[in-house]
Amino acid sequence: MKRREFFKTSLGAGLAAGAAVRLGGYDKLWAASPAIPKYDMVAVMGGEPDAMFDLGIQELGGMGAFVQKGQKVLVKPNIGWDVVPELAANTNPALVKRIIEHCFRAGAKEVYVFDHTCDNWVNTYKTSGIEKAAKSAGAKVVPAHTESYYHEIDIPGGVRLKKAKVHELLLEADVFINVPILKDHSSTRMTACLKNNMGLVWDRGYWHSNDLHQCIADYALYEKKPALNVVDCYYVMVKHGPQGVSKEDVVQMKSQIISPDWVAADAASAKMLKIEPERIDYIPLAHKMGLGNMNLDSLNIKRIKM
Repeated sequence: MKRREFFKTSLGAGLAAGAAVRLGGYDKLWAASPAIPKYDMVAVMGGEPDAMFDLGIQELGGMGAFVQKGQKVLVKPNIGWDVVPELAANTNPALVKRIIEHCFRAGAKEVYVFDHTCDNWVNTYKTSGIEKAAKSAGAKVVPAHTESYYHEIDIPGGVRLKKAKVHELLLEADVFINVPILKDHSSTRMTACLKNNMGLVWDRGYWHSNDLHQCIADYALYEKKPALNVVDCYYVMVKHGPQGVSKEDVVQMKSQIISPDWVAADAASAKMLKIEPERIDYIPLAHKMGLGNMNLDSLNIKRIKM
């Protein structure tokens, strides 16, 4: 199967078929490996969020390829909305929990989770299920609702966005793992890896009024980039995003995209929504700025069907 065909699938079917994988115990999947990943991206379909991540991260060398002993890790899901996981406005809590568990098994000293939410943060953290899931895995879930948590940084080379105020935990973290949910978005047609950065900053109102797509690409110039991007495509909101209206807006794709390259992951995510990546303006902008590779045909992609 050609790579481009992998992502040209119906919404109901999710990711196209790859080699079937027989499931057994996951003990071996926790093993850290210093090896350089063989693949630019791993795409998994057909399983539960935690099990899909177990298999996907192993193909990239295990979490030990990204997190080292004693490091402080920031896991950044989308926790923007006060809705339950089945409505697909926030990252699946089972996926967040499993990523945190892998971080600790790789030797992380501390793992933090937060998002600058759109709805009330106390309610959103609870209703999304992410606070409970993250804490049960040993992470520290922290607020992001007041400006005092944020510090100004420069963005050299930014066209529209030359400065931003970012959460202090991003500045302090040794490793940043980006865990967006794929969904429709009224302002940008799609949100996934690059746009998930808006939950790291305080002054995002400026982005909306000053060429949102360019600001999204500009922010990606900032030196503190994710070591790993994990796109949650288990439940996918295909209309009325970013908050959604009802379950009628959601398709269960039972899929996941994992890559160190957030531009590539966003390009694959666009294909999941049956949108050509160049139609999401910030993707080609980020590609041209050298922030990643949107040309999926040039990538070495591992496909797994559970």
